[in-house]
Amino acid sequence: MLSHRVATPADAEAVTATISSSFAQDPVWAWIFADDALRPAQYTAWWGMFVEGAQRFPWIRVTEHCESVALWIPPGEDEVTAELEAVMDEQVAQLPAADVARAHTMFGRFEAARPTEPHFYLSLFGTHQDHRGHGLGMRLLADNLAEIDALHQPAYLESTNDANLNRYASVGFERLGAFAAGDPGPMVTTMWRPARS
Repeated sequence: MLSHRVATPADAEAVTATISSSFAQDPVWAWIFADDALRPAQYTAWWGMFVEGAQRFPWIRVTEHCESVALWIPPGEDEVTAELEAVMDEQVAQLPAADVARAHTMFGRFEAARPTEPHFYLSLFGTHQDHRGHGLGMRLLADNLAEIDALHQPAYLESTNDANLNRYASVGFERLGAFAAGDPGPMVTTMWRPARS
């Protein structure tokens, strides 16, 4: 059996490190943070704000040592607080002007694509590069979904990497739609998993 648990505030740094590692080569996020010079200063801090936002809820799930992590946002809740959103806007403003415009376009499209029906939202999900290839992430995700099924709730995610689509389909997610992150830009696939009894 996979050992997993609810993350504690003491896990924030490890959770952020895993997310930073797992998204380092992501087609969409690498496109936004295209300037390598910005990554050391901003990349980890960026993911840390999402982690901070998700810590408001008891729905950050991690393997024993945070090798794999899943940040869930419960139905009816916002991903980040208004205060965190303002800090994020400040950080985006530090990007080159063209990247600022792309980022705002992309964030608007993420927001517009999200379903209005109440659901659990898989905000971020990943496995640290040092621990990939052992099935940790998918076992963690399957266990999380069993918890959500017990609550009779649907789940939603955006996949920013087509390499993951079959993995998500294997645990019951269905393709909902897709949008380009920019004009032009990499594609994002939205996926929905209906509520189960």
